[in-house]
Amino acid sequence: MTNAAIILLAGTDGHDSLGRVVNALEAAKEFAEADGDELELIFDGAGTTWVPELEDEDHDLHELYQSVRENAAVCEYCSGAFGVGDVVDDSGLVTLDDHDGHPSVRTLVDDGYEVITF
Repeated sequence: MTNAAIILLAGTDGHDSLGRVVNALEAAKEFAEADGDELELIFDGAGTTWVPELEDEDHDLHELYQSVRENAAVCEYCSGAFGVGDVVDDSGLVTLDDHDGHPSVRTLVDDGYEVITF
């Protein structure tokens, strides 16, 4: 059994960022499909800007995103700071504000999660 926290920090600008979101979602899917593994997928920083893109049913990655969406959460502070707070709210995704409005990485580590960033 593995506890994994995948944190997506890459924004939507550039080809390299597309590669990072694909790799984050594929890694998340691998953990989600493994029996007994626990997964947290967190959109943080500029990564919050992917939420409107991935929620769009016409986006090429929508289906992959849907396969891990139940494990996803979004930084509350960053979703507002990057202008996607309304879309995040409408999506129904959980927002995290454990540490000064941001997800608590320390809590994840303390809970035995391996933290992987993309």
